[in-house]
Amino acid sequence: MTDLSTRRILVTGGTGFLGRHVVAALAGRGCRDVLTPRRADYDLTVEADVRRLFEALRPQVVIHLAAVVGGIGANRDSPGRFFYENVMMGALTMEHARRSGVEKFVGVGTICAYPKLAPVPFLERDLWNGYPEETNAPYGIAKKMLLVQGQAYRTQYGFNAVHLLPVNLYGPHDNFDPASSHVIPALIRKCLEAIDAGAPELECWGSGNATREFLYVEDCAEAIVLATERYDEPEPVNIGAGFEISIRNLSELIAQLTGFSGRLAFDRTKPDGQPRRSLDTSRALERFGFRATTDFREGLRRTIDWYRLERRTQNAERRT
Repeated sequence: MTDLSTRRILVTGGTGFLGRHVVAALAGRGCRDVLTPRRADYDLTVEADVRRLFEALRPQVVIHLAAVVGGIGANRDSPGRFFYENVMMGALTMEHARRSGVEKFVGVGTICAYPKLAPVPFLERDLWNGYPEETNAPYGIAKKMLLVQGQAYRTQYGFNAVHLLPVNLYGPHDNFDPASSHVIPALIRKCLEAIDAGAPELECWGSGNATREFLYVEDCAEAIVLATERYDEPEPVNIGAGFEISIRNLSELIAQLTGFSGRLAFDRTKPDGQPRRSLDTSRALERFGFRATTDFREGLRRTIDWYRLERRTQNAERRT
């Protein structure tokens, strides 16, 4: 087991949605030397910047979270950007971590890497048995290259790279921008705006039949830190909550929790994305003792409460 409190740790994307929770989880372990550089200082798609970052910061452990992410619409609109920036960030960061003698590299991938029609629940051994769902395949494949690179570097260089596959995340500090948000923040925002407007109906993308699994962001952060401490093997590991819910049932639950009582209208002209998503999470439990602990309804309540407060704060700032 690695004592992280004695290590100099670089968290790429450390000021983002997941990153801020990983940094908090590290602080809870007594870590005081955690580095969270911003893109304005080091652009991880530019090799000169990546080289300069490792020369200046000299981390011993890297947790690579930095990514260009978004919902179905954002993936569909910018597939080239999602592929290029994610593959370049991963490849350059791991290569220069290796060159600079980093002890451990934790690559954080995505459930979008799984084949479109993988058997449910997804098992890590099925990762290569088909092509990902088309709307997010460029993103999923780019992130999957972290796994390939890490295994190749382990074989050739003895580099300790591990790879984690989280499901869809949600929680405080999520992205609520309607142009790029994922389904939970998008639905929360739509419901609250519909309540404010007195709207009788709310539009939801797709048929509502697709299923997803969701993990509270603080649980995911804990899983990442546990893996950083305890996991040193080449096989990828699913990180999830072990359940699935249809988008229709999710929409109804969020409407209930926000207080929206109008009609939910599902627009079947919009894509559903992958038909089903749910992970087998037994490997994470067996290899480093992770099990999700946050009840889904409670996690949604916390997320809704956080966003309500954020909206009030933003509205107050606009009025001043």
